[in-house]
Amino acid sequence: MNDRLEIRHDDLSGGEVQALLAEHLADMYATSPAESVHALDLDALRAPDITFYSAWDEQTLLGCGALRDLGDGHLEIKSMRAARAHRGRGTGAAILLHLLGAATRRGAVRISLETGVEDYFAPARRLYERHGFVVCEPFGGYRPDPNSVFMTREG
Repeated sequence: MNDRLEIRHDDLSGGEVQALLAEHLADMYATSPAESVHALDLDALRAPDITFYSAWDEQTLLGCGALRDLGDGHLEIKSMRAARAHRGRGTGAAILLHLLGAATRRGAVRISLETGVEDYFAPARRLYERHGFVVCEPFGGYRPDPNSVFMTREG
């Protein structure tokens, strides 16, 4: 991974970040049935229980990720995304490690996420497994969904 990678708290106002999130939503709807898409739009990501981060190499946006506070020390990873041009270079792992570190600093006892079952999501599932996530039952407000995989790990 690039030594110049900088991950910062982001207010979602930048055009590059907005375009990356629009790409993310478009891919989610192209890959999964609409009723199984749990990706958040810009307004939802601005909720007070969500902290959003973007990853940069100087002026180049590499990816993003967010943490949602579910209460009682339980955090959820949302909007994990490596920009298409930066996949396979460790960007996703760097963002995930940053999110896990932020969760630890916040005293998280559990960190969970939802991802898809389709082959498109296989690299993400492998990344999460490499970092200690295991398949779990739906959490928070999720319901069982044949198109979703729920994963968790202790903080």
